[in-house]
Amino acid sequence: MPTLPAFLPPQPWLSQGATHAVLRALAAEGATVRFVGGAVRDALLGRPVEDIDLASTAPPETNLRLLRQAGLTAIPTGLKHGTVTAVVEGRHFEITTLRADVETFGRHARVAFTEDWEGDAARRDFTMNALYADADGRLHDPTGGLADLRAGRVRFVGDPATRIAEDRLRALRFFRFLASYGRTPVDRRALAACRDAAPQLNELSGERIRNELFRLLVAPRALPVLRLMQKHGILAEILPAVPDFRRLTRLRRAEAGGPDALRRLAALLADHVGLARDLASRLHLSREQHERLALLVAPPVAMARDADKSELRRIAYRLGVPATVDLALLLGRRRLADRARALTLPRFPLGGRDALALGALPGPQVGRALSAVEDWWVGRDFAPDRGACLEQLALRLR
Repeated sequence: MPTLPAFLPPQPWLSQGATHAVLRALAAEGATVRFVGGAVRDALLGRPVEDIDLASTAPPETNLRLLRQAGLTAIPTGLKHGTVTAVVEGRHFEITTLRADVETFGRHARVAFTEDWEGDAARRDFTMNALYADADGRLHDPTGGLADLRAGRVRFVGDPATRIAEDRLRALRFFRFLASYGRTPVDRRALAACRDAAPQLNELSGERIRNELFRLLVAPRALPVLRLMQKHGILAEILPAVPDFRRLTRLRRAEAGGPDALRRLAALLADHVGLARDLASRLHLSREQHERLALLVAPPVAMARDADKSELRRIAYRLGVPATVDLALLLGRRRLADRARALTLPRFPLGGRDALALGALPGPQVGRALSAVEDWWVGRDFAPDRGACLEQLALRLR
């Protein structure tokens, strides 16, 4: 990787009117305002920038007032912790006053607002997240994050155990950053601190674990990092079963439309139905996510690795095209997934009115007869037309 510059490379978001409006408002009374964290890190790597975070030397109440005086939408998202959110032209800017920890209580801390940029950097998690940039793109690097970013080295700011004690999620976040940005050998002190903190991961909320785990699963180096976590007993705190890395490897090779966290999780779980159910509850998955995970871990129909178009169509008719694509990818069969993706499913030509028109009385008999005819129709590869289906329905209603 080439030497990283002293300035950010040209960025569309840096020159947008919305960004200028926020910077102009926040600096109206002389405060120093800088971009910080992910926007700076990803801009240096040439990656898309999604969230824009800023750090300011002004108190949060002042930032809120200045934004509103400029006619911008400003939300007091966390005044106690120094955070205000500006929404301009549909883009969100999170502005946080420089802080120094006075006292920490695990994830929570009593903070003092400050104008000390080095003190603010010292309370951040990783050096590559403690990079700042002025409005003109000039970089500030108080913790050596530029060198770490260039080397692909994920390094905690200060003592790893101290940083993790402040927020146990950092023990999982470390591996997510390894999978997203890491290249060099793993920091041994950091790994040891994460290993020591792993038993406390289950004390965290399911939502926080889910968010980090899902982002890890879709990261570029997810597989080697997951293996590392398994080797050191960290993954077992989240997935208490032997993960199926071979299945995940097949899936990764077959994925063409981009990674999918839930599908990758299903690959790791293999056929551990009970674990999938427990994990869905633990991670607070939505009902839709829960049902999808259950289907992929224990599909109600088996798919052959060499399934023909007829079999694919039958499976897709029962499970839907997206689930059929998922199952093909879990088999490691990209071409099979492509064929499933291209399917156009027929529509069953009968309904309840047809049964009533044939003299059936409303009730369970109608549903049973229609289901029987539909099964007959599917078994013949959807070929019988409406007339043939009506004949079959009449036979079943006798």
